[in-house]
Amino acid sequence: MLSLLRLSLISMLLTPVAAFAGMPLQGKTSQPVGHYEFCKSYADRCGPNQDARPIELTPPVQAKLDEVNDAVNIGILPKTDEEIYGVPEKWVYPTTEGDCEDYALLKQYMLERAGYPRSSLLLTVLRQANGAGHAVLTVTTDKGDLVLDNLEEEIRDWAMTTYTFLKRQSAEDSSKWVSIVDDRELAVGSVR
Repeated sequence: MLSLLRLSLISMLLTPVAAFAGMPLQGKTSQPVGHYEFCKSYADRCGPNQDARPIELTPPVQAKLDEVNDAVNIGILPKTDEEIYGVPEKWVYPTTEGDCEDYALLKQYMLERAGYPRSSLLLTVLRQANGAGHAVLTVTTDKGDLVLDNLEEEIRDWAMTTYTFLKRQSAEDSSKWVSIVDDRELAVGSVR
């Protein structure tokens, strides 16, 4: 029996490309402080990217995204940086525990090691419906921008989430960040 995730992604594959659009980007913006510090420790992970292009979302690609998303979401115990390191913000590759950006960093690393271009594996900062900050991995594909999130099992097209997207890494340079123009009208529950 296919999971809802797989049915959702199969539906995306069968939907015309024009139905999906990537995030509208505005221009350069500030790099998150945690990412700046991460880049000082992992300089080889930050800098100009080769071959900035979206990934073709084929069934094998979909399967690899599912595999990595599931493995990291299941394998890492959620804890805050304050609980782990005693500091409010620290971006690192997790081994057993981590917070949202740590999940995103590990997914990015694993997918890049599997052969996908870093230019299509973008750390993204957003605001949850409750106003809290959050980070996810966005994978740019020919079917739209997909969100790999530690708070959701299902990989979703960015436009199908209830998040307000703020900024993400530049496809051209992983140490640079760009603003996202998220002017979607988010659906909310009705009041009777």
